[in-house]
Amino acid sequence: MSTPDLPSAMTDAQYREAVNAALARIEQSVDRWLQEDVIDIDSARTGNMLTLSLPDRSQLIVNAQPPLHELWLAARRGGFHFKLDADGRWCDTRSGEEFFALLSACATEQARTSLRF
Repeated sequence: MSTPDLPSAMTDAQYREAVNAALARIEQSVDRWLQEDVIDIDSARTGNMLTLSLPDRSQLIVNAQPPLHELWLAARRGGFHFKLDADGRWCDTRSGEEFFALLSACATEQARTSLRF
């Protein structure tokens, strides 16, 4: 599924709020896993970029792209671009896959243990 390259209807403030909520959700998941001793993941946030370093030294990088109103994910599987849909879900601009589902799949592959954000 492909999404058309239409101008974003959301304001910059709405975009920032959505990005901050997504990054906070990821950070909360990582904190919970550390507290419950599920997996030792190091997270580092610089502005709107969040780097997750897994035990095998691989990384997942989530980065906001304000000019495009997109959220990007870099993983071993590849690079992905997401736009917020009308239902408030970040969806891949090529496949339509939901961000947290794809992030969970990539994290599970790289960590070799089931992880769900």
